[in-house]
Amino acid sequence: MQKGTVKRPHWLDSVSVFWLNPLMTNRKATDVAIDSVALYFLPVTFRVPLKFGRETMTSVTCARTCVTVRDAHGRRAQGWGETPLSVQWAWPSELPHELRQTVIQGFCTVVAQAWSEFEATGHPIELGNDFQRDILPTLCAGFASESLAEPVPQLAALICLSAFDIALHDAFGNLHQCDIYSTYNDRFMSRKLSDFFSPADAQDPLFHQTSFDDFLVGRPAKRLPAWHLVGGLDPLEDADLDGSEPEDGFPVLLRHWIKTDGLSCLKIKLRGNDAAWDFGRLVQVGQISIEENVRHLSADFNCTVTEPAYVNEILDRLCKVHPVIYDRLLYVEQPFPYDLEAHAIDVSSVAARKPLFLDESAHDWRFVRLGRKLGWTGVALKTCKTQTGALLSLCWAKSHGMPLMVQDLTNPMLAQIPHVRLAAHAGTIMGVETNGMQFYPEASAAESLVHPGIYRRRNGELDLESIQGAGFGYRIDEIERTLPDPVAVFSRG
Repeated sequence: MQKGTVKRPHWLDSVSVFWLNPLMTNRKATDVAIDSVALYFLPVTFRVPLKFGRETMTSVTCARTCVTVRDAHGRRAQGWGETPLSVQWAWPSELPHELRQTVIQGFCTVVAQAWSEFEATGHPIELGNDFQRDILPTLCAGFASESLAEPVPQLAALICLSAFDIALHDAFGNLHQCDIYSTYNDRFMSRKLSDFFSPADAQDPLFHQTSFDDFLVGRPAKRLPAWHLVGGLDPLEDADLDGSEPEDGFPVLLRHWIKTDGLSCLKIKLRGNDAAWDFGRLVQVGQISIEENVRHLSADFNCTVTEPAYVNEILDRLCKVHPVIYDRLLYVEQPFPYDLEAHAIDVSSVAARKPLFLDESAHDWRFVRLGRKLGWTGVALKTCKTQTGALLSLCWAKSHGMPLMVQDLTNPMLAQIPHVRLAAHAGTIMGVETNGMQFYPEASAAESLVHPGIYRRRNGELDLESIQGAGFGYRIDEIERTLPDPVAVFSRG
């Protein structure tokens, strides 16, 4: 286990740090500073494989963090955050998976130390924004490995940071004994919403004198329609079975999932480099949706398409030959490479056919802005890009008329709770994607005893009623999970 104590001058006590912070000139009595950080790694094995682009996932390591904060009076509280370190999604590369996995886990430790050394004080959105803007790029630039042939991508870095950022939000709510979503306003924040955006955007009248909760749902739903992921390797019919399928009591075939969970929304993973296969997959899943009364579909090309014509031709053919399936297609998700600056593709022709949602490309609100200029019409938010970043992107997108979805990173255990809460407060076009119960339902066994409604889909929905209390409403003390020893602990001493 890596341990560390952040060295500070003896005269700098827990109160004086609040008065030396140059970033905050209009401090709140509720402001906090980071006091200590612990990092854990939890391995999870898939019951069935999941294909991401050109790679296939059979296991994942989740980063879980515990962040302790303190206020100017010395009061302390802990918060928890978690995210799957899905390297196939965040870091598509020719480098070996094992190498990328090792690098990302090493980078988590680097972020843990830097997070514990971050001297700023304020609200979690203020701290998270400043760290992501000022510290994270330097960490990426300075992080090196002798065997690493390319830098850590921004998306992978955000995944590492997200567990710490989420834990900070949770700790803030726990310290003040309130739901974290009740703190995204002027009562708890020193900065106005416009302070987080560039000068040109700050002049937008929609940002004038507004706060985050102006863009959040006033009465978030307690039940959300659940999107089921139809992976590229998922068997659809009996003929697709090869005998290797698990016999664990959970469905395998798509029709069985639909009937067992009462599904009404299917997200279809496509290849993006095989038009005949992609069209055939859309038709096959679409026909099942008609027969089983599934009302909504979406298509996810996973960043593998290089020309809009590829998507347009598939959509036009679907519209002509199978108009009922086409009508059920609610939106298209991220067909093109996620580096928008390197691949500045005009996608307006695709968006003219179906709503086109940014996912991997939407690193932060700046990339959402760039995507809108290129013709993208919607944004798929993910908590694995940090809670702070998701909220900033949410506000920018909504103020510019871009509809939202909240997409899953196959979130198990604690990671599922901030994920579904973001969907409930964002006001999505249709519920939330949630597929952890498809690929590793037993991983969340401990959490599901406390929150049964969000780890099992019933009547096509998730039930959020059990989420309650301070922070994100984890009810962490009721969850009987034994954690491994932390891999790193950093404290101010």
